[in-house]
Amino acid sequence: MSDKKQRMQELTEQLNNAAKVYYQGKDEVMSNYTYDRLYDELVALEKETGVILSGSPTQKVGYEVLSELPKEAHPSPMLSLDKTKEVEGLSSWLNDQTGLLSWKMDGLTVVLTYEEGKLVKAVTRGNGQIGEVITNNAKVFKNLPLAIPYKGHLVLRGEAVIPYSEFEKINQALPIDEQYKNPRNLCSGSVRQLNNEITAKRNVNFFAFALVSADGIDFQNSQEQKYLFLKEQGFEVVEYEKVNAETIAAAVERFSKKIETNDFPSDGLVLLYDDIRYGESLGNTAKFPRNAIAFKWADEIAETTLKEIEWSASRTGLINPVAVFEPVELEGTTVSRASVHNVSIVKQLELGIGDTIQVYKANMIIPQIAENLTRSGKLEIAKVCPVCKKPTVIQKENGVEVLLCSNKNCLAKKIKSISHFVSRDAMNIDGMSEATIEKFMEKGLLHQIGDLFRIKEHQNEIVTMEGFGEKSFKKLTAAVEAARETTVARFLYSLGVPNIGPANAKMIAKAFHQDFDAIRHATEEELTEIEGVGPVIAKTFVAFFENEDNNNMIDDLLAVVTLVKEQQGNVNTMEGLQFVITGSVHYFANRSELKELIESYGGKVTGSVTGRTSYLINNDSMSNSSKNKKAKELNVPILTEEEFMDKFQVEKKGAI
Repeated sequence: MSDKKQRMQELTEQLNNAAKVYYQGKDEVMSNYTYDRLYDELVALEKETGVILSGSPTQKVGYEVLSELPKEAHPSPMLSLDKTKEVEGLSSWLNDQTGLLSWKMDGLTVVLTYEEGKLVKAVTRGNGQIGEVITNNAKVFKNLPLAIPYKGHLVLRGEAVIPYSEFEKINQALPIDEQYKNPRNLCSGSVRQLNNEITAKRNVNFFAFALVSADGIDFQNSQEQKYLFLKEQGFEVVEYEKVNAETIAAAVERFSKKIETNDFPSDGLVLLYDDIRYGESLGNTAKFPRNAIAFKWADEIAETTLKEIEWSASRTGLINPVAVFEPVELEGTTVSRASVHNVSIVKQLELGIGDTIQVYKANMIIPQIAENLTRSGKLEIAKVCPVCKKPTVIQKENGVEVLLCSNKNCLAKKIKSISHFVSRDAMNIDGMSEATIEKFMEKGLLHQIGDLFRIKEHQNEIVTMEGFGEKSFKKLTAAVEAARETTVARFLYSLGVPNIGPANAKMIAKAFHQDFDAIRHATEEELTEIEGVGPVIAKTFVAFFENEDNNNMIDDLLAVVTLVKEQQGNVNTMEGLQFVITGSVHYFANRSELKELIESYGGKVTGSVTGRTSYLINNDSMSNSSKNKKAKELNVPILTEEEFMDKFQVEKKGAI
């Protein structure tokens, strides 16, 4: 018993630590696959021994509430769901009943309360007993009705989620080491904000999955009738199918085929008894309701050999491990690489080159290492930075061990900083790739960012470099000259100030009337008065501009670039309109520039065509692209660039 109890204590500590990091941060200390395996081992030990230790994750639901948001106890505990990975298990559980099979959305569960037709309260699930009040944030969920026809007391539950397309867009705007590992973490961070402007910009969607109560409505003892009622009230209900024991296998197969094209993250399915009274008569266990069960995909796992670990350095010094293995087929695609995320996971998997590993796609999408069958533990953590060859250090951040470069003048940091500086949303110097930046540095042509605008001085040397000639040199210098004049917001974003993305940069520039001198001397108090800028951002912002090296870099840049004030459009022209842009553009440098123009006129740009889309902009209006097809199905007007500019009286630029 003592050995088993010790193992249970180890599992409890490991699982609780993993859950804390997963729910509270942006990182992970173990894969979902490993978490499920260890959790199942703990459940089995608890059943075998009859002992449940204090703090066991089998007795907990959700995350620990740690933020500064107001707290509120739930009227009744919000329980988790029991699960199975077998379709036969679903069929036998359903027995002779009819059920509703739906997506198990991978986001943040929220409870909404409406009174007299208006949203009055929104609370997260939290730890199942106590949640956080996020009413103001819920009011800016992209698809949530603030007012509904039903005027009685109504309580429902649903999942707040961020689409994969939005997740990728947000991550692309963040430095590598600040990026979120998955949409679920991004959604949690976006919904649990003190300032709902941040939530609004993250395009959070809400999918209802349970109607808790609605006074005076007869649902004819059917959960489906509850779903239909919610749809009538304007809620987007989670996609579902009505099934019985004979049809459930085919339904599961249909859902599984949708995963690759589904834009919303899910981690399985939920099966719910349609018969309300029957489901309620079964009661609950301490942790699970008995009227529903979760289905987790039985991951397709492939065995392969670990060839190497690549250590990738970022501009802030974080060095990320990436596993490279013999290619394998998974879920219809060839996979040969997977992020290992951090040193904690490297150690937990006991990796070694040549080890036999099992790989899978998390939620059938993201390649991950499931298990290391060899567990040689022979992998050496990189002792020197892969770029500057200076010593590395392991640090613990939020319970996760990460590898960092100790050299503040690391070439990788400079390369990444310059790569960020020239990126599309920053100075937009086309053709200045990381490879080109690295070549220029190796030749001693770039010592600081401002030297980008002096490369004309090195024409004779550059045109003789491998991969360069007169033509490519002229093209590159033309792009540099075009970037020499830029807006204050773009310039601010290009500097790589921690936590400052394109949107924040625009807000700050606007607040200081596009006066860069005032911006660089801003105080924490002045910054926190700007919506969307909290104390943490303000503190790192001020620290950045107090740094002597940063100020020298900025002074050098201001000697070679010109900052111009951005012209503000007529904000009323496109107010309330949603646009989707697809295909190539001719009158703008790129789609981002067109997006910026639409936003300056008060419009919104989204990534996918829905019933809320006002216009699709596509120069090839007759193409058979998926966006064009969707627009035609939904009767969304398709405009070419010229038609768009004529319709909204936008001044035409010369075709690119």
